[in-house]
Amino acid sequence: MKNGELKFGAALSIIIAGMSLVGAFWTPRDYNRMESAARFTPPGAAHLLGTDNFGRDVFSRIMAGGKYTLITALCTVAGAALIGSALGLAAGYGGKVWDEITMRIMDALNSFPGILLALVMVALMDNGQFTLFTALLILFIPSFTRIMRSGALQYKHRDFILAERLLGAGSLRIIFIHILPNLFPSLLSASVLGLSNAILAEAAMSYLGLGIQPPAPSWGRMLSESQNFLFNAPWCALAPGIFIMLTVIAFHSLGEGIRRLWSGD
Repeated sequence: MKNGELKFGAALSIIIAGMSLVGAFWTPRDYNRMESAARFTPPGAAHLLGTDNFGRDVFSRIMAGGKYTLITALCTVAGAALIGSALGLAAGYGGKVWDEITMRIMDALNSFPGILLALVMVALMDNGQFTLFTALLILFIPSFTRIMRSGALQYKHRDFILAERLLGAGSLRIIFIHILPNLFPSLLSASVLGLSNAILAEAAMSYLGLGIQPPAPSWGRMLSESQNFLFNAPWCALAPGIFIMLTVIAFHSLGEGIRRLWSGD
């Protein structure tokens, strides 16, 4: 199948995004409703993915939790792509001094472990979704900065750019009209691949208690809360774990498919 990764990734991404979108407005059951009589009910007709230690419907919590995971990942990647693109294009096109300053700052940001940065953000702010978004945003900016810087360096000495300069075109026109459109395929592929990394990072942070806070459901927190009864109610851990895995695979396949499409592989 020609570019099967793109088709598989697109189909799976649409299913997961659609489920999360529906979950933002409707779930089969109230995802926060506790039923002590239904604790640890195995998957079946009444509860598609079973219930947890509080008797809450796992499938409803998966649907509702998807919106938090995807919104955090989308906002993180969009913000990092916007800021990183601006910094990278300026560094690659703006000259050696600005390039050196920008890339040293990016190296400094990369030197911080993600968990340490999240802990610092929690200490400075509070433990919630915005704090998690801010920490992930800082972590993802350097990768987009490097991609756009590399592209700007690649194109700034091309003949058509030199011709534009001779015609009197300004730097902003050259960057936004001529360089940025040529880098858009790489930026798009990196952004979709970044979604898979952001989803995994959000789940890891939530697993450690640094992300979405109760009573809002989160796939990473659901995984953390279910580890104490992994053997007597494995579905509580398997459900969020499988959805995290499928979502990461979906966006990774979609990103690789887009890259192959533009590169002609």
